[in-house]
Amino acid sequence: MTKRPSSKHNSVKNKHNSGKSKTAKLRIIGGEWRSRQLPIPDLEGLRPTPDHVRETLFNWLSPHVPGAVCADLFCGSGALGLEALSRGAKHVTFVDSALPVTKQMLNNLTTLQTHQGQVITQGAESYLQQSPQNKFDLVFLDPPFRKGWLEKIIPLLQNDWLAERALVYIEMEKESSLPELPVHWQLKKEKTAGQLTYRLFEVICPPMKT
Repeated sequence: MTKRPSSKHNSVKNKHNSGKSKTAKLRIIGGEWRSRQLPIPDLEGLRPTPDHVRETLFNWLSPHVPGAVCADLFCGSGALGLEALSRGAKHVTFVDSALPVTKQMLNNLTTLQTHQGQVITQGAESYLQQSPQNKFDLVFLDPPFRKGWLEKIIPLLQNDWLAERALVYIEMEKESSLPELPVHWQLKKEKTAGQLTYRLFEVICPPMKT
């Protein structure tokens, strides 16, 4: 989720000390940890998915999150995965290649006193090239904009990573087009907000093994 800064409708809270220091915080918007604020790394362009987008997304997902095994790929601030845990997900795997991101993610999970998150310092593409140890019920896919990541990641998810009738959330820049998707992916929801478009897909059947 490392992108350019968004509009005013987001959950990053910045505190300035005479212009010399800045601490950004993520606010969880629903569930058990509602209104909890957690620090996020001071990295250029990193921000949570905006509040109003998360609210809409988790309204879509409300019947599916409790008990779900999830992956937050390109996790960045971890906003989506933490929101899922707050709302009853069974487990979330947070994946990001940036060490400051994953160190802070571990600290935030410790602060929340939860053992339901696994943090992996690895690129999402490299991670998905491994043999799957879990099948995910829900995948959050919010890669850096304009880097061509979706074309690489979506085919890798077909390598037995997705549970039957899994849900895949994709957030991307509004002006770009989706790559060609597998025929068994069905678009369930779609919305545009500012400079981004977000979609929810259901994987109707598991991919065939060769």
